[in-house]
Amino acid sequence: MTSPQALKILPEVAEALAAGQPVVALESTIISHGMPYPQNVEMAVEVEGIVRSNGAVPATIAVMDGECCVGLSPELLERLATEHGVYKATTRDLPWLVATRSTGATTVAATMRIAALAGIRVFATGGIGGVHRGAAASMDVSADLTEMAVTPVAVISAGIKSILDIRLTLERLETLGVPVIVNGSDDFPSFYSRVSGLPAPRRVDGAAAVAAVMHANWNVLGMSSGVSIANPIPLDDEIPAAEISTFIEEALTELDAQGVTGQDVTPFLLKRIVERTDGRSLVANLALVRNNAATAAAIAVEYAKLQA
Repeated sequence: MTSPQALKILPEVAEALAAGQPVVALESTIISHGMPYPQNVEMAVEVEGIVRSNGAVPATIAVMDGECCVGLSPELLERLATEHGVYKATTRDLPWLVATRSTGATTVAATMRIAALAGIRVFATGGIGGVHRGAAASMDVSADLTEMAVTPVAVISAGIKSILDIRLTLERLETLGVPVIVNGSDDFPSFYSRVSGLPAPRRVDGAAAVAAVMHANWNVLGMSSGVSIANPIPLDDEIPAAEISTFIEEALTELDAQGVTGQDVTPFLLKRIVERTDGRSLVANLALVRNNAATAAAIAVEYAKLQA
């Protein structure tokens, strides 16, 4: 059993959880590793505001000086956005961060784990990790997938990051028994684009329908897995798959030439794609994060109704 001392829950979040009100978890890597200051903290504050305006309480998650923080004060958000040496933390890093009283920004996997410990069921992010291209040789598969198999949190994203092997990632999620649904489309999205060339494993339409799947997964069937909810980027903000794929292939070629590996792969590729698209990919990324935050809040509201 997790000690209450392992978590530091912001009073606003603790009160909402105690009252059964909707709460949405938010990751922190986008703040410390996703964009420069001050845009990073401005975006974090904006996303929290979007969650609030759609009826839920935001809980940005990070490890600060060894404490697993569920909800960050404005001061901690500013510190996370400006401090050098903040670790990019996945699940495996959490024990070390806690034991050494270090500071880490949480990825999808680590955010899911801390959110679940706090009793939060809904989490909004940009895109999920998965099976990297060339994984047959590199064995590079994101911990996001194994975390989804064992942690009961619904992850609302714009799909699997398009720099990854989407087909193999979907196969892996099926093997792990993770329900994968697409909100409002028969096509599986690919982060920057509304389509990936692959069909939606299952489709539902709207927040209430998504919440019903979550309720069935945990409350009816007693399953312990997460739920992956792909929420396509808005039409006006997408970069068509045929267009973005050229830039992705160029970035992958440069990745191989420079020998970049491990946790540096995703930030390297995303940075190169921003450069090659003259910033369009960053604009699309921000748009899909906003959209996911609003959708996640609506889902959290509907799920809370089912638990009342």
